[in-house]
Amino acid sequence: MTEIQYLSGERNSLADVDGFLVGNSHDETLKSGVTVVYNEEPFRAAFHVMGGAPGTRETELLAPDKIVKKVDALVLSGGSAFGLDAASGVVDRLKEINRGYPAGDILVPIVPGAILFDLKNGGKKNWKINPYKELGRSAFNNIKKNFNIGSFGAGCGATTADLKGGLGTSSLVFKEKFVVGALVAVNSVGSTCFPGTNILYSDYYVQEDLDNSLKKNINTMGPTKNLAHGSTTLGIICTNIDFDSSDLTRLATSSHAGIARAVQPSHTPFDGDIIFSASSGEFKVDNKDEDLMLACHLGAVCIAKAIGNAVKNAEKRDHDILKVWQDFDGKKLI
Repeated sequence: MTEIQYLSGERNSLADVDGFLVGNSHDETLKSGVTVVYNEEPFRAAFHVMGGAPGTRETELLAPDKIVKKVDALVLSGGSAFGLDAASGVVDRLKEINRGYPAGDILVPIVPGAILFDLKNGGKKNWKINPYKELGRSAFNNIKKNFNIGSFGAGCGATTADLKGGLGTSSLVFKEKFVVGALVAVNSVGSTCFPGTNILYSDYYVQEDLDNSLKKNINTMGPTKNLAHGSTTLGIICTNIDFDSSDLTRLATSSHAGIARAVQPSHTPFDGDIIFSASSGEFKVDNKDEDLMLACHLGAVCIAKAIGNAVKNAEKRDHDILKVWQDFDGKKLI
C-alpha cells in the first residue's frame, strides 16, 4: 500500500461527515446532560464495549445478524441508569416527525444509547421526576452542524481522575473524499495527562515523540478516581464510507485504541467504555481491505484527539469538584 495522506476536516468535528448533526442539552444545577447524533436518513450503526461497567440501551439490535439494519439516532447521556431515559425523549421527538422503523403501519424509532456515571460531581441530584427524558427532547431540538464542546451536553458534568472531562470531537479526511469523525464524552476513572503535568497523553501517545522529561513517566500510571464515584468514556465514530454492519463493528472495536492512547488506565472494570460506529453510506469503498484498515486506524486517532479536545475545552462552573485543564499553562506541574 502506498503512503496515504490525511488531514483534519473543515470543522475538525464529527459533523464533517455530511448528513450527521449533533444536539446538546444540559442542566448546570444538575451538572449533567445529553448529546444526540442524528442523520436525516436512517443509518447503519454498530458498537463495541471494552469497559467493565457499561450502561446501554438497544445495543444488541446493532449486531450484524439482527433484523433492524439501520437506526434513527444515537444518544450519549450522563445520569448513570437514570440517563437511559434520555433516549425515550428522543424517541418521542422522532415519533412526532414520523420517523422510525416500519412495523406494519406503525413507525418505531430506533435509538440506541449509552450512559456515563456523573452522580457524584457536585451537582444537585435530588430530583423527584427523572430529568433525562426532557433533556433528551431538548438535545434533539438543538441538533446542528456547529455544536459546543467541553462542558456541554453529555460532557457537562464529566470528570477524569484529576481534571474536569467533557465533550470532544475531531475528524480526518483521506483519499480526498473519505471522512472519519469522532465524538466523545470523557468521564474516565483514569487520567488524561502525564503524571504531575498537564501534558495530554493524546498529544504524546507515541513514545518516540516524548521529550526526556516525560519518558521517565511513560511506564507510570497516574492518579485514578475514587472507584465508588463511577466513570466511563463514551464515543461515536461516524464515516461517509459505505461500510456494512460487520465492517462498522470492526471500526468501533479498533477505535477503542484511541481511548487506550489518551486515558491511563483505560477500559477498567469500573469504566463503561463503549464506542458506537455509524455510516452515512455516501461513498462506496475504493479498495475494501485498504479503506477499512485506514478507517480503523483513523478512528483510533480521532478518538484520541477528541478526548484531548474534550479536556482542553472544559470550562469552570459553580460547585465544580475539580479544576479545568485551562487553569494550567504550558508544562507547569499540576
